[in-house]
Amino acid sequence: MKTVEYTDKELVESYLNGNHTSFELLINRHRTRIFSYIMMLVKDRQLADDVFQDTFIKIIKTFKSGAYKEEGKFIQWAMRIAHNLIIDHFRKAKRIPYTDVKNDLYDFLENIGLSDPTVEQQMITEQIHEDLRKMIALLPDEQREVLYLRLYAEMSFKDIAELTNVSINTALGRMRYALINMRKMITEKNLVLTM
Repeated sequence: MKTVEYTDKELVESYLNGNHTSFELLINRHRTRIFSYIMMLVKDRQLADDVFQDTFIKIIKTFKSGAYKEEGKFIQWAMRIAHNLIIDHFRKAKRIPYTDVKNDLYDFLENIGLSDPTVEQQMITEQIHEDLRKMIALLPDEQREVLYLRLYAEMSFKDIAELTNVSINTALGRMRYALINMRKMITEKNLVLTM
């Protein structure tokens, strides 16, 4: 069974019919997106691992209880579970995640593949990524979250709005301000973000 051959819905149904390999395929298909989202918010590898595991434990329990409603939005639903677990963690710990420029924010741009780059191109690309990481880390949490969900998780603004409990206009506004703020930083620091 290859991941690309089956939809999330088919993998869920297969798992519910006793095929545990289907659930592994489902996890592997969405592992990077979900873990990266968690890591972006909690900024701690061990905590991110714990939240990631708790997310899939909750998914399994929901499947087994028959409460999962297939609407073709498994990834959004799974990310919503992760989001809620993160909120629960910070409420229990009575602290709010903070932004630390020195903390290496998981860089979704590092997944961009360049075919056979020269050493010079590699150095330029690494510098661009480093500059972008620093700028993204300086954005307010709400703007950084929307930017990340839109660009890396490739979520629609409707899904982002549902996930973050805001209106679509608020999600759009946060993205707009994130881009405006990044443009200001580029101008102020006189950065060149192209090859």
